[in-house]
Amino acid sequence: MKITFIGGGNMATALIGGLRKQGFSAAGIQVVDPVEETRARLTDTFGVRCAAAIDAAALNCEVLMLAVKPQVMKEALLPAAGRLTNQLVISIAAGLRLADIGRWLGGYPRLVRSMPNTPALIGAGITGLYAPSAVDHEDRATAEKILHAVGRTLWVEDEALMDVVTAVSGSGPAYVFYFIEALQNAGVSLGLPAETARLLAIETFLGAAKLAEASIDPVDQLRMRVTSKGGTTAAALEVFNDEALDAIIARGVEAAAARGRELCEILGQD
Repeated sequence: MKITFIGGGNMATALIGGLRKQGFSAAGIQVVDPVEETRARLTDTFGVRCAAAIDAAALNCEVLMLAVKPQVMKEALLPAAGRLTNQLVISIAAGLRLADIGRWLGGYPRLVRSMPNTPALIGAGITGLYAPSAVDHEDRATAEKILHAVGRTLWVEDEALMDVVTAVSGSGPAYVFYFIEALQNAGVSLGLPAETARLLAIETFLGAAKLAEASIDPVDQLRMRVTSKGGTTAAALEVFNDEALDAIIARGVEAAAARGRELCEILGQD
């Protein structure tokens, strides 16, 4: 299988690195990117062929990975419009619907939409995937295999849910960093050295997430087991409940999903 990446940024780099670690041949990977420095870095790091623009060699592939910023996707795809034959096209761009990408490619139907998140940069990501009914099981398996190179994958059966995936897991790392930052700052304000507070906050998040992953119990039960009546955890959670922290988080995720839908409308305009 030959894969061509349109765009050589961070996520493309993570995917190429993950594929190479899985034994995928450098000879089977190409990258199209207009920035000379990016091309040189990818060639030096992974030994892959790079080109400044889409050429015949770049289109000689089984999979075309769309890894450019959504704002420039339409322009980036112009050289490929009407030239695709039987390639599977996988987009990792947020806020772009398959109908718009397919239209920009001259009515091309063999498309998969995906939403990885930034932990993919260290192989710990999770990617939401969607494909229309025209995409067969083999193509779905190919897309899953490629994105699995940077973490876990899951499918949704309604493209509208990709905006929710983006709001929960695509934007989610920023929410986690926000909470870690707040927890660290709280520790510092109460007298802990900054590095001690940072380590406690990060390791607590890591450990709690691993415990939640390993447990068969729902997270609300895990929370209750840590919460002794009248104890320190209960005191903190009482403040969170009084401030309706869960509702604040829900409103934030809803705002992210709404913005995703809005971007789909804006970015999909011709």
